[in-house]
Amino acid sequence: MEIRKVVIPVAGWGTRSIPASKNIPKEMLPIYDKPVIQYVVEEAVMAGIRDVVFVTSQNKKLVEDHFDYNPQLEAVLERAGKTALLEKVHHVAEMITVMSVRQKRQLGLGHAVLCARGIVGHDDAFAATVGDDLMFGGDAGLPQLVETARKHNLPCIGVMEVPADKVNRYGIAMGKEIEPGLFRVENLVEKPAVGTVDSRLAIVGRYVLTPDIFDHLEKVKPGVGGEIQLTDALAMLARERGMLAVKMHGIRFDAGDWVDYLAANVYFGLRDPKIHDELQRRIRELLNN
Repeated sequence: MEIRKVVIPVAGWGTRSIPASKNIPKEMLPIYDKPVIQYVVEEAVMAGIRDVVFVTSQNKKLVEDHFDYNPQLEAVLERAGKTALLEKVHHVAEMITVMSVRQKRQLGLGHAVLCARGIVGHDDAFAATVGDDLMFGGDAGLPQLVETARKHNLPCIGVMEVPADKVNRYGIAMGKEIEPGLFRVENLVEKPAVGTVDSRLAIVGRYVLTPDIFDHLEKVKPGVGGEIQLTDALAMLARERGMLAVKMHGIRFDAGDWVDYLAANVYFGLRDPKIHDELQRRIRELLNN
């Protein structure tokens, strides 16, 4: 199974991040020295994927522009002799091949993935990830998932265990553990009521899918929230083809959640030796006031 493309839906309104996202896409909000979307794309590149399909809306042009050249800025940096910064700008522009398709109405994650059908094609497996969910540490995220999909030649979803009283916030996977951290999916349910499922395996926005998922998405009726739920189509795909759920490694940040967003900034600040000590000092000052 070869995976050459990743679909990244970025068309949503970002209402959880208002007012910061009023005029700036939530995916472009900075976490330390990079916008959220760059971390998501870098994860795909680590998995060996360089063809990125953004599912966008009319307000998200900045997302595509970030991965393009900026001649005016580059000229300013070159004249100022800021070679290191110029190299960073060029690296971002050369990181991936960008393709995009419009989601003209925001009808859910499943609908967003379906919008990419014409670009993905009918023959190849592909990865998908949400544009505001970050994973770090070793092979966490798509690299881990792509490796598993290639090994077993099956669609895969990324999962993490969540508390039993929070299953109603996620799509939940149910199945049998066949290897440590690897489950054969038997069913999936989108945001089940607390107490109605035994599983605590929550889908965390990482997928490797086969192109027949598009046929299932076309059949899916609006589900939770009146949206076309990707989870409902995944349940159909699992029954027909088979599917694996992979427990994700590493640490996860939901950039649409303010606590996680701020924690991610601190996380990366503390990992930078240039500011580590000063940041720690300021944090201690804040905690003591």
